[in-house]
Amino acid sequence: MINNVISPEYDEDGRALRRVRSFVRRQGRLTSRQQQALDNMWPKMGLNYQPELSDMGALFGREAPVVLEIGFGMGASLVTMASQNLEKNFFGIEVHVPGVGACLASAEEENLSNLRVMCHDAIEVLNNMIPNQSLDMVQLFFPDPWHKVRHNKRRIVQPEFAQLIRNKLKIGGVFHMATDWQPYAEHMLEVMSEAKGYSNLSENDDYVPRPDSRPVTKFEMRGQRLGHGVWDLMFERVE
Repeated sequence: MINNVISPEYDEDGRALRRVRSFVRRQGRLTSRQQQALDNMWPKMGLNYQPELSDMGALFGREAPVVLEIGFGMGASLVTMASQNLEKNFFGIEVHVPGVGACLASAEEENLSNLRVMCHDAIEVLNNMIPNQSLDMVQLFFPDPWHKVRHNKRRIVQPEFAQLIRNKLKIGGVFHMATDWQPYAEHMLEVMSEAKGYSNLSENDDYVPRPDSRPVTKFEMRGQRLGHGVWDLMFERVE
């Protein structure tokens, strides 16, 4: 769970391949609360990466709509959504261990049973574990915008990623993105507007008002006080 968030890949000569990734795994100390939650709650809510397709119903012990959140940070909004929507199953992926621990601690306090988490590269999970047409919603909130032009290629929202998400969504499923960096919002809009098989849920074919389904985080409230904007995009799979 902890040490292998990236599966190594090698070329035909046995040399390690370097893939462009949308994240840098930060090292951070675990608080006692986070460590205790990992120890106690991982057997109940944690999922270990396996390069084989998983049955969503079996993972949760029931059949229900599945919401996947990529990069849930410390898990505050994910736990809030899971606690307010007990009729849905929530699946969170995060590569930073303290965030996973914090999320599990909050989930334990809320006594949740409809949440599962993984500590692994979301691209590998999507490619190898998530069946096609198995998700009702995919959420990507405040991903790293990679501000510098030379780093823009690291942004997770790219044409190939848009199609990967589309394949995993059911028809009628929604890809919901949010960012507080306007150039990245414009990049997301450009990529998604050109992506095959999606319909923009914005009346003006750009951004949607923040839906009630996305809780406002402390991070976002701080940005609002500083006058920062937030842009939400919602695209429905239509084919």
